[in-house]
Amino acid sequence: MLPYLTTEFADPGRVHTEALATRVGIETARRQVAAFVDARPREVVFTSSGTEAIAHAHHWIRGHVVTSAVEHSSVRDSINAATTDVTVIGVDQQGRIDPDEVAAAIRSDTVLVSIQLANHEVGTVQSLEFDRPAGVLLHVDACAAIGNINFSFREIGADLMSITAHKLGGPKGAGALLVRRGVRIASLLRGGAQERGRRGGIENAPAIVGFGAAVADLDIAVEGVRKLDLINRAASVLTAVDGVQRFGSGELPGLLCIGVAGVEAEPILLSLDQHGIAVHSGSSCSSEMLEPSPVLEAMHVDAQHSLRISAGWNTTDADVDKFLRLFPVVIEKLRSLR
Repeated sequence: MLPYLTTEFADPGRVHTEALATRVGIETARRQVAAFVDARPREVVFTSSGTEAIAHAHHWIRGHVVTSAVEHSSVRDSINAATTDVTVIGVDQQGRIDPDEVAAAIRSDTVLVSIQLANHEVGTVQSLEFDRPAGVLLHVDACAAIGNINFSFREIGADLMSITAHKLGGPKGAGALLVRRGVRIASLLRGGAQERGRRGGIENAPAIVGFGAAVADLDIAVEGVRKLDLINRAASVLTAVDGVQRFGSGELPGLLCIGVAGVEAEPILLSLDQHGIAVHSGSSCSSEMLEPSPVLEAMHVDAQHSLRISAGWNTTDADVDKFLRLFPVVIEKLRSLR
C-alpha cells in the first residue's frame, strides 16, 4: 500500500502516466479479489466497506423483500430504510434458516431475497439452496464468511454479494459489492463515472490495493484449519468451567459464541481486557448498544450472558493459552461477588 500513499497517488481516472500507474494497481487488485471469490473482475465494484456494499445492494428496493432474523444490523437497517414490506424468516436454536421457509415466503411482488452466508455472532453457515423465481434477485452478505471459508460467487448463484477486506487482515476502508453480469441496479453514490459508473467518488487506491494484496497472500485452506484449531482449543472452557455453553453451530472457523450462567457479559469482557485479552459481547457493531443481541434473541437463547471469542489472522497459540488460563479465574471471581 505504501507507494499509493507516497508516490503513486494520482487520480486513477486521468490518462497521464502517473494516473495510469494508480489505475494499474486498482485493476490488479480487482483481478485478485475476483479470483479469490470466483467472480469476473468486471463484477467487482469497490466500496469503502462491507456496510456500504450492503447499502448499495438494498437502496434501490421498491417492493417486497425476504430476509432472516439473524442478519447483521447493516442489512436490517438498510432494508428497513428502503421498504416496509419485509418478511423475516425465523431460525432454530443454532441460528439456521429453513430454505423451504424462504422459498415459501417469496411472493409475486418479491424483488429481493437477502440472506447471509455465515453468521457474524455464532458462526452458523446458511444453506442458500432454495427455489427462486426468475426476476427475484438474491443478495448474500458474505462479510463474515470471507477469509474464513471457501466459497464461489459463481456457484452460489447470487446476483449481489457484499464482502469486506478487514475480516481477513486487509485494511479498513475497503469492501466490494459483487454484481453478477447482466444485473442492473442504481448507484448508491452518484456524481462520478468511477467503477464503470456504478460507484461515484475517487477510489481509495491504497486500501483497494491492500485488499488485493491480502487475498493474494491468503491460503484459505491453511488459514481455516489454523483458526479452527485455535477456537477448538479455546472451546475447552465449555467443559473446564461450569455453566458455560456454546451458542450456534460453530461451522465458521475462528468464532466461538458462549453463554456464561450467572454472570453478564460486560464484567467478563472488562475483566479479561484488564489482562490484555480482547473479546466481544454481542455483534461487532453493537458495542455502544444496550439492547440484547437480536441474533441471540431470534435463537431464543440468553443474549444477556453471551460472549464472543474470535481468532483472527494475527491470533496466536499464546493468546489462546492466556485466555484458557485467565477465563476460569475471572468467572470464579465474578461469581463470588454475586
